[in-house]
Amino acid sequence: METVTRTTIKIFLLYGDPKKLRIGEISNWTGKAVAGPRVDIEQILQRPEAEGSGVYILTGTDPDSGSTAAYIGEAESIKVRLKQHVSKEFWNHAVFFVSKDENLTKAHIRYLESQMIVMARTAGRMKLMNVVESSAKLPESDIADMAFFIEKMKQLLPPLGMDLFVPIHPSVSEASQANKSNNIENEIFGGSYRKLKAEAKITANGVVVLKGSQAAIQERNSARDEQHWVKKLRAGLIQSGVLASTGESYLFTEDYEFSSPSAAAAVIVGGNQNGREFWKNSDFVTLKALEEQEIND
Repeated sequence: METVTRTTIKIFLLYGDPKKLRIGEISNWTGKAVAGPRVDIEQILQRPEAEGSGVYILTGTDPDSGSTAAYIGEAESIKVRLKQHVSKEFWNHAVFFVSKDENLTKAHIRYLESQMIVMARTAGRMKLMNVVESSAKLPESDIADMAFFIEKMKQLLPPLGMDLFVPIHPSVSEASQANKSNNIENEIFGGSYRKLKAEAKITANGVVVLKGSQAAIQERNSARDEQHWVKKLRAGLIQSGVLASTGESYLFTEDYEFSSPSAAAAVIVGGNQNGREFWKNSDFVTLKALEEQEIND
């Protein structure tokens, strides 16, 4: 039997609010994260950790496309660099990582930055605002140290509210590990509406509708109001190019993750839809029935 590696994460809420300034740490790791919204930038810059060198991530919305966007950077003084970014309007949240033993050199942080950019592009969850990226050569032992630093960063970011590096489709090893506790994540689910077909995978964050899936052109009567959430969600996906018209239907041009099975189903049928009844596995068993079966087993 494989051993599952367990990790203890500590998140300190400085104001008791999980959306405000937060400090993140992991047991037996020398790294440390400071995260907070843009409105807390003054408090973020006053943190003693901001005086040191490290890497940072700014997230927000691309004003041109309306899609979620991120900027990844490195600095020998986080405080100085973040002050320079105040002029950038797109971001509304910041997180930076430093080492508690202050052993991150310029070469280390440049290497970390380049690896973070590669991971973010591979995951494809956010548009990267970076124009250029740096790189640095490190000794083999330092590369191993930075690989460990990156793994801890990846563990700490989701609890801090950022899934920038989480791939929409997990790797074979990650999927195998997840499926030890949840077989649902290993299945391809299908959904049909009239003559339209769609496929999806269940993830820890919701549901990924797969590229090539179809969606109805017309909304249902209940969702034709301009302010209805389904109407607005579909409009955003059309504008960003995720949904493209073929004349008879919309086609998903890429894999797209929704926050819930019902949100995914609603976009496909053009109106409110119970996603746990809509999505069925290859044996035509609904997601709802499978979840109830797992609970009762």
